[in-house]
Amino acid sequence: MQIRTPAVAGMFYPDEKNELKKSVQQCFMHSFGPGKLPPIESQKKIYGMVCPHAGYMYSGPIACHSYYSISSNLPELFIIIGPNHWGIGCNVAAMKDCSWETPFGLVEVDSESATELSKISKMIELDFFSHTKEHSIEVQVPILQQMCLTKLKILPIILINQEKNTADDVGNAVATIANQKNAMIIASSDFTHYEPNEFAHEQDKALIEPILDLDIEQFYKVLHEKNVTACGYGAIASTMVACKKLGATKGELLKYATSGDVTGDTSSVVGYGSIIFT
Repeated sequence: MQIRTPAVAGMFYPDEKNELKKSVQQCFMHSFGPGKLPPIESQKKIYGMVCPHAGYMYSGPIACHSYYSISSNLPELFIIIGPNHWGIGCNVAAMKDCSWETPFGLVEVDSESATELSKISKMIELDFFSHTKEHSIEVQVPILQQMCLTKLKILPIILINQEKNTADDVGNAVATIANQKNAMIIASSDFTHYEPNEFAHEQDKALIEPILDLDIEQFYKVLHEKNVTACGYGAIASTMVACKKLGATKGELLKYATSGDVTGDTSSVVGYGSIIFT
């Protein structure tokens, strides 16, 4: 059994257990967060969600809106899809026979589901190395651990190729797994990168509209025509495909903000959105 050790602990989030617990709680209670600690009272059926993946001080409060929304009905498996910023390894990679380590301890990868996923999809390979440096999936795991005090499993999927044909393939395969198990699908993505605050808001509003309509064709059209620099667009599209196949009819924007909104430095910002599919 391999251990996927943390790549960004001490940078994107605290590397000490008690400090990390405090940091996650502060994200939930932050003025840009839900303002409450889980669990939520609602029992709404949610198929998947979009969460940002920057440092907790920037995007953690926004991400916690999605997590708070599912906190009363936690699944047995979290399928987390994220972009491969480093471009190392396979075009599309899941993994098996390993656990992910964080300051909170180990989280097991669902090897059975990973193996099944690679059989269903013509694109998804099983490759540990592809995941070794990437933060987009890693930053989601400590929040899940803090929220799911019982044992949880993850199925990480990382994308270099993020175009529509890939999203269709990955989304359909993920839907099959999610239909077999009690699973929640997480698209890990930030939105516009390193633009003035007002422009980022405009760009991201345009891209979020087709996400809420679960319109994959329009999503890619807006993405390319407006050149929206959302890093995990393929993760978002794959999750849209999967959730739509599972029965979702719409997306709900729970919170949008930029790093500039949070820190006050609006000259060059990154956009963050928390969206659920119901």
